[in-house]
Amino acid sequence: MKRIFSSWNLAAVHHAKNLLEVEGIRARVRNELISSGIGQLPPIECQIELWVVDDANAERAERILRLGTLRPEERGRLWRCAGCGEVSEAQFTQCWRCGAFRSD
Repeated sequence: MKRIFSSWNLAAVHHAKNLLEVEGIRARVRNELISSGIGQLPPIECQIELWVVDDANAERAERILRLGTLRPEERGRLWRCAGCGEVSEAQFTQCWRCGAFRSD
């Protein structure tokens, strides 16, 4: 088994586990209950961890967590805001900088 992700946020670790399991990668969560030991144990030892069961899946699992499950061609095209020229990813319908809505 190989550790591929850790966080203080239990929901984030379980979300990552769910993402991997949808892709057929078995994973286990460790240290779920040890976070209450902060103060008595070193904080770094109390993070919640996600481990892949099969080391051969570790690289693919890390890529999924870093880039998501969609291939670049499935993510959609970038778009440029007509108001300020800011470039945003396809999933956004409003510019974060000036608030203008996507016009395409």
